Amino acid sequence: MKNPLHFVVGIFGNAFALFLFLAPLITFKRIIKKRSTEQFSGVPYVMTLLNCLLSAWYGLPFVSPNNLLVSTINGTGAAIESVYVLIFLIFAPKKEKGKILGLLTLVLAVFAIVALVSLFALHGKRRKLFCGIAATIFSIIMYGSPLTIIRLVIKTKSVEFMPFFLSLFVFLCGTSWFVFGLLGKDPFVAIPNGFGCGLGTVQLILYAIYRNNKGQTQKGAANESLEMEKGLSKPHHERPQITHLAQDGQL
Repeated sequence: MKNPLHFVVGIFGNAFALFLFLAPLITFKRIIKKRSTEQFSGVPYVMTLLNCLLSAWYGLPFVSPNNLLVSTINGTGAAIESVYVLIFLIFAPKKEKGKILGLLTLVLAVFAIVALVSLFALHGKRRKLFCGIAATIFSIIMYGSPLTIIRLVIKTKSVEFMPFFLSLFVFLCGTSWFVFGLLGKDPFVAIPNGFGCGLGTVQLILYAIYRNNKGQTQKGAANESLEMEKGLSKPHHERPQITHLAQDGQL
């Protein structure tokens, strides 16, 4: 890589992203122990899987030069997210399992279409543009998946389902890759991760405000919130990963 600072920032981005991908281990330990997905949603994990697949494809040398670090970490992330999705499918209730299976099928179809079109129908700058736009759109969707849990935090004034380390690594990962994209003059890396940086900042602010209320509203305001969500036909709350990307105490 021609710019040493660009490379160094990419290394930091890889490290923070890996922590982000591994953060949900606490959540899945809880899911396996209770043999239930509780109020956690599998949607962020499936969307993070798609983001990782598209970003890993975009970073390949024949698509986008000087972005190999993007491919390595997102390839790793895709493998990790696949394990999370599998575990979620094992312990999710029947209705949620069907929804996640349908979404997973759609995700794999989208990735296959992007990969095949870019490989056989496009070349050079057109290939980079096509893959970059696809990766950017779904990166923003991934980073936006915590918006529902942010709403829950505000309603219940509790961070029960928005753990600190998840929020921290969303912020650090988004910031690192935002800087990486700026140094590499790559808007397809900078734009979505700038969004992630901003969202991570909002999560940290909310955590600072409600940190002392963690778990206190589980039987009170949380139940009230769940009733409101059921009224909106949304039985499971989305949470980040993806984040990419929820933990007890999640990436």
